[in-house]
Amino acid sequence: MEKRILGLDPGLARLGFGTIVCQKVDYAAAAGGDRAKRQVKTASEVVSLLDFGVIQTSAKTEMGERLRTIYEDLHTLMEQCQPHLVAIEKLFFYRMGNTIVVAQARGVLMLVLAQHGVPFVEFTPAQIKQALTGMGNADKSEVQQAVARELNLGYIPKPDDAADALAVALTAWFQE
Repeated sequence: MEKRILGLDPGLARLGFGTIVCQKVDYAAAAGGDRAKRQVKTASEVVSLLDFGVIQTSAKTEMGERLRTIYEDLHTLMEQCQPHLVAIEKLFFYRMGNTIVVAQARGVLMLVLAQHGVPFVEFTPAQIKQALTGMGNADKSEVQQAVARELNLGYIPKPDDAADALAVALTAWFQE
């Protein structure tokens, strides 16, 4: 059985997204045949990268237009990846002005999810760090390295917002 999880790192200038695919391995199908199939037999679930990137808006653009861009691009993303679950990073309050604009973008995000009828889960930055590194106070590079390791990538996904979104998606997979 395949399950697609879309991770989102909310933002107004850059909203990061990352989609992973989780598959349960059918032991009966993996038992026979060649050596590669026998190696897969040891794992009950496999995760792989489907897509990642960012939805960007320019600070020079009027706020309503920026929110409309996020709305339209999120609809397109939802139609393309058709996730079974969406995982969202909870807001982190550090500067009130920035928090308000991120909350507005997050409101658009929540509306799009409701329109598509897709369930979602939310995680704090500390929960994401704990899930990926075992430490709730890990730094950004440790989390990014964990994302690359868990997805068997030879590189760290860029930009950072996309890597953060993949970390959120992986956290949801770990919580399953």
